[in-house]
Order: sequence, then C-alpha cells, then structure tokens
Amino acid sequence: MTTTDTILPVDRTEDGITTLRLIPNPAKPRGGVVVLDAWLLDAIDATMIEIAEGPTPTGFVLASDSERVFVAGADLAEIDALDDDALLAYLEKGAAAYRRIAALACPTVAAINGATLGGGLEIAMHCDALVGTVVGTDDKPWRIGLPESGLGLCPGWGGTQMLPARIDPALAIEATASGRTFKANEAPEGLLDLVVPARDLRTAAYTWIREHAGAEQDRIAHAAPRSINDSNRESIATGLDAAAAAIDPDDAANAVFEAVRTGLSEGWDSAIAAERRLLTGLRHTETARTRLEAFLSKA
Repeated sequence: MTTTDTILPVDRTEDGITTLRLIPNPAKPRGGVVVLDAWLLDAIDATMIEIAEGPTPTGFVLASDSERVFVAGADLAEIDALDDDALLAYLEKGAAAYRRIAALACPTVAAINGATLGGGLEIAMHCDALVGTVVGTDDKPWRIGLPESGLGLCPGWGGTQMLPARIDPALAIEATASGRTFKANEAPEGLLDLVVPARDLRTAAYTWIREHAGAEQDRIAHAAPRSINDSNRESIATGLDAAAAAIDPDDAANAVFEAVRTGLSEGWDSAIAAERRLLTGLRHTETARTRLEAFLSKA
C-alpha cells in the first residue's frame, strides 16, 4: 500500500519497451532536480506495480525528466527529520520499490543524463546496464558515485554490494568508504556500459535492450541486482582487503567494510539490512552530525 496515488510518466514503444520517467516532487520542485524523497519512492512503487500488472515489457528503461541531473540522491533533510524507526521504514520503502525493478523479467537499462549520486546511483544499478551521456568539450562533467561516507554516513540501498560487482572491487570499496565520486568523463571501466550524445540517449537504451535479450537471466537467478555472488566473491574479498589497507578508517568507512563483509558471508538481503542498520546508527555520531548540519545549512 502506498501513500500516494501518483503514477509517474510511462512511455511504451511499439515493440513493448517500457520507460519510467522520474520527475521532481510537484510540491517540492527544487528547481527541476529529481530527489529521492518519500513522495517519489511511493510514486516509483505505485508505477512499478502498474507496470507489473500490465502487459509484460520486452525491456525497461529508467529515465529522468530533469534537465539538470538523473537523480541527485536522497532527501537528506527529510531523512534527518525522521526518528530511527521511521528512517528504517523509509529505507525499506525504497528497497521494496527498487526490488520491483530488479524483479522484471526483461532487460533493464538506466538512461543517465546527468549527476547520479547516492541513492540515484543505487536505483540505477538495480538495472542491468547503465547508459550515460557524453560530456561536451565546454561542459562541466557531471558526477557519479556514492558520496555518503563524506557526510559520515554509508549507503542504505545496496550500494556497498552493487558497485564492487561493476567496477574494480578495490576501487569501488575504497571510493564508497571515502565518499569519493567520479567525473562522468573519468568514470571507472564497467560503471557505464555505453556513453552516447545526449540526443541519442533514449535510442541507445532501446538498442542495448534489443541487442541483449536474456540480460536479465543472471539477475533473476540470483534474485538480486548485479551484486556480490559466487561468481565474484573471491575478487571482491580481495578488493575489500586492499581497500581496508589503503585508507585510514573512520566510523563510516568501517560501516562500509562491515556491509561488504556481510554481503560476502550472508548475501544480498542480509547485507542491505546491515546497511540500513549501520546508516541509522551512523547519523548519531559526532562526525555525521557536524557534516550533516553543515551540508543542510547550505542546501
């Protein structure tokens, strides 16, 4: 049951590819920036239910109507106003909505047109492929990554599990533990499956789907998006050791390491539950309080 009747815009091609378009909260337009707040999480959930109840898509594209970003991340002010039980419920709400994307029995693509940060990258990585836009010669590169640790926090929607499965594990874990993000034109190998001019983004997403029939099979077999599993467990464990040795750990970094260890030993469901628990605890630390208050004062 959702708390909104809002259904997000959905487009369908003649051959059955369905595109869900993320939009800013009409009550909090934020200059046209898409932010993952409770309204949007409910709207994603409601729209994915409608898609599941309709004709089975031949492919699925997650897109953004924002001209400035793909998704800027979660609404930190909204999160910070919640008590611990409410925050856990909020994180579970997002996980349930994203799980509907990962459960689709068709190839899925995130069509990334700008900054993709925190929860924005996490929802994108629930898709099989990430297709991004080329940065123009005179344009400032948009950024992509998981910056939560820079605020004394950690990812809460599976980022610690998915990023090491897409790029070099040591780099992924080190970047997540430190909160380092990447310029789009310097994105690590494997993060973006394809890069195209902005005008070609939607067409490229459709083409990828049409050329990768069955791309969903591994995701469906593991009942999770591309993340830690038997095929990559050894390399990610080695990457974890390298990342832990490369940085001076703090509370946030240690939380990232713990979540990765949980994924290695217990799997996806336990790992994202650990992320939620760790994030909820971290926001009470002195470091997180100081950094969050400074961030929110500028927002």
